[in-house]
Amino acid sequence: MNEFDTIIIGGGIAGSSAAFHLANKSNSKILMIEKQAISSGASGLNAGQIGSTGWGNIPDLNSYLTHGSLEIFKSLQLDLNYDIEFRQSGSLAAIQTKSQYDFVMDTVMQMKNTGKNVEILSTREARSIEPEISENFLGFVFYPLRAQADPVKSTIAFSDAAFKSGVQIKINEEVENIEQNSDNTYNLQTSLDNYYCKNLILATGAWSNKLGKLLDLEIPIIPIRGQMWATKPISPRLFNTFSSLESSYDWHNDDGSDTNIPPDLTHINGERKTRHLYGRQRKNGEVIFGGDREMLGFDNEVDFNGIESNKNHATEILPFLSKLPISRTWAGFMPFSIDGEPIIGKIPVCKNLYIVSGLASSGFGRGPMSGKFIAECVDSGFMPEILNAADPGRFKQLAG
Repeated sequence: MNEFDTIIIGGGIAGSSAAFHLANKSNSKILMIEKQAISSGASGLNAGQIGSTGWGNIPDLNSYLTHGSLEIFKSLQLDLNYDIEFRQSGSLAAIQTKSQYDFVMDTVMQMKNTGKNVEILSTREARSIEPEISENFLGFVFYPLRAQADPVKSTIAFSDAAFKSGVQIKINEEVENIEQNSDNTYNLQTSLDNYYCKNLILATGAWSNKLGKLLDLEIPIIPIRGQMWATKPISPRLFNTFSSLESSYDWHNDDGSDTNIPPDLTHINGERKTRHLYGRQRKNGEVIFGGDREMLGFDNEVDFNGIESNKNHATEILPFLSKLPISRTWAGFMPFSIDGEPIIGKIPVCKNLYIVSGLASSGFGRGPMSGKFIAECVDSGFMPEILNAADPGRFKQLAG
């Protein structure tokens, strides 16, 4: 029988985590459906960076999503014995101008006053950690708790743990129609079969709006194209993950958002507004970097001008990259909500319908805890207070 207590649509990091955590909370019958392969979307295409500055004195939602996810990744590798290439390596963010320095000094002081783990380092101190760093900087922000892991291996590990906990998984099967019944249960028609469930979770990332339309819902998720590049594998040269303060400073002054554009994009209407940067060296030796965020619908063609700009930015921080050609490039879609905040919880306008989306550019680093939260919502029937900031009901069209 194709009848389930809960069906999860989406086999990315959040959906796989939700499946795993829900299976370990109850004996309910659970199905996860993925239209391609596990981790085929943004969950498998990102840089594999895990951001955390700790719980802080009074943890807010982002503290739970980032540090909570860090602890789940750690448990996945150390307790469940999945090799996801997890390393709590720390992270360095380059300070390139006096304006950025003044901005980040204020930011770091505020963070430290609230109990967060973050430091300002001189360039000399930073080079003692990462000798490849250029001398031509005013300093670096050091985040000692930040980590990294392989995104494909991590997402597959969550789905495997879910499967071993009793979750049924269907891949290469696309949901084509969803009907809500009069008793608030759901019928799903896929490209291969038909299913019935009591609870339905949308963990569909950048495709959340498309799935919502099957239920006549306008879910305010916009696909934002990100793109990355990689060198050929080289011997170990880098330990930390890397970023730059340029975009944070620019977005602090003007996040570029309006009623139709989410905040914190690198391009608006085709014009570059800032340079964004993140990257690391993978266990296989590749050096990978990315950063652009552009609203282009579902156009995933790589923009090589953007790749060149990003490599130049990375080379400013790590000069040895100038001698390394680009070996491969790729692009994917990140789920940005229109207000830039996560969307996690019950969708009030449709009973027994849940969503975990809107994790923007840090879906990998925040996905495990987001999945755990949505599992708790389904299992208990209630939303924890910490999710108020992510409540889908803050949007009029979803409030009911």
